[in-house]
Amino acid sequence: MGYAAIIAAVWLTQERLLFYPQPASGVPRAPAGWRLEEFRHTARDGTLLAGVLVAPPVDRPPLVIYYGGNAEEVTSFAPLAAESYGARALLLVNYRGYGASMGRPGERALVADAVEIFDAMAQRRDLDTSRIALHGRSLGSGVAVQVAAARPARCVLLTSPFASARDVAKEIYPWLPVGLLMRHPFDSAHHAPQLRMPALILMGDADTLIPMRHSERLASLWAGPVQREAFPGFGHNDVSLNPRYATAVHAFLDRCH
Repeated sequence: MGYAAIIAAVWLTQERLLFYPQPASGVPRAPAGWRLEEFRHTARDGTLLAGVLVAPPVDRPPLVIYYGGNAEEVTSFAPLAAESYGARALLLVNYRGYGASMGRPGERALVADAVEIFDAMAQRRDLDTSRIALHGRSLGSGVAVQVAAARPARCVLLTSPFASARDVAKEIYPWLPVGLLMRHPFDSAHHAPQLRMPALILMGDADTLIPMRHSERLASLWAGPVQREAFPGFGHNDVSLNPRYATAVHAFLDRCH
């Protein structure tokens, strides 16, 4: 009876184990000299999604769309747009339930929202929408991969990605029938063999939450050209602090975007 009760509890509460919605972190700021625009999108089911677009003072810049981790309020990243990506516009839209976005998070909803937002941005005349890069971090890698499978992204950047969230969960909970329980598997391995755009895989070799072998498996399945960057001594939450991280991102975007 005890084990059955645990399984039932995990089934009922798994969204709270996977998603950690964060409140709005204050008024977002753009880098000096950049433009900041509030972004609002009403999803097909009526859910309001909120974020910001920050753009450099250049004509029709290319665009990066960022998908954050499971505990990120992404608009707080706006001041770092220039140093992170150079003279490229950056779209930061919070998942359902995060920041000022309404609703409740779930894999299908997050991916559907992201595809709708990609389509909305593709209509912009003030951006070079023939050059849209997708950057997903951790949980966001699972969103970015599915958007890349559905829409013509120029390139994909993945920080601490997994081939399958289900496989990661199986290692964390080996005593549970995760394969049967998990409603949000984020199966990037299913899509990778069809993706031919360039990909940059950024990994910390001290990552204990999503060990590098999960990122390496995804890289091995990718159909297009893949650049791997590993950062010795850095883990899941601090990998972007390595000075080589930003250098790798800039070089990849300059070459592929």
